[in-house]
Amino acid sequence: MNNLEQLIGEVWDNRIYLHEKHYQSAINEVIAMLDQGKIRVAEPIESGWKVNEWVKKAVILYFPIRQMETLETGIFEFHDKIPLKRDFQTLGVRVVPNAVARYGAFLSKGVILMPSYVNIGAWIGTGTMVDTWATVGSCAQVGANVHLSGGVGIGGVLEPVQAAPVIIEDGCFIGSRSIVVEGVRVCREAVLGANVVLTQSTRIIDVSGKEAIEYKGLIPERSVVIPGSYTKKFPAGEFQVACALIIGKRKASTDLKTSLNEALRDYDVQT
Repeated sequence: MNNLEQLIGEVWDNRIYLHEKHYQSAINEVIAMLDQGKIRVAEPIESGWKVNEWVKKAVILYFPIRQMETLETGIFEFHDKIPLKRDFQTLGVRVVPNAVARYGAFLSKGVILMPSYVNIGAWIGTGTMVDTWATVGSCAQVGANVHLSGGVGIGGVLEPVQAAPVIIEDGCFIGSRSIVVEGVRVCREAVLGANVVLTQSTRIIDVSGKEAIEYKGLIPERSVVIPGSYTKKFPAGEFQVACALIIGKRKASTDLKTSLNEALRDYDVQT
């Protein structure tokens, strides 16, 4: 592993090495390991999460050493540099027609892909449902037993290489049409209501107590979140700006596989 990291670092600093088979083999080996789940772009550690920048560099370097080719799957034809992921039966993954996962993405046993898209470098844990027209971007990390509802957008990130990817931890429920981008981390068992948009600049305000508490780029574990707005002054006047409101915590009595309606009903919120 140390040798691979060294080789990736060398070719990253000097792209002329991209033409040498020794370095191409190293890049291909890293992508194969990503595809098999042997390494990850980001991994949980005791103090939080660690980004493996050298792995992300390998993903970026994979594109220039690949040639465009025609890929045929039944009646479907694609023209791209990155192969499609294959052999889902052996992996124990259910893939509904029109779902697409790129080679270099890891899907754990028990993952279900409705018609959806998973990009290279992504990691998805066991028992997770990627629902219809949801997208999981490059290098995004999605934990076990997560539900990404219809139309959810989980953003990808390749550059800058030091940037953390979007992280959705175990047991989260992400409501329809929600968007999570720019390395936002949604902690364990949190629930996002429909249409919640989270970026690094989004104000995340906990309004469940006597005083508001504000977060940036992080949803605390077991939080129940809905879209909201606050008033901001501009030269042209006062206008409403979108934010995310934490209205409470997921209750212990709530089953981990609860529907979004059930989670929000505890707080008298309509979906």
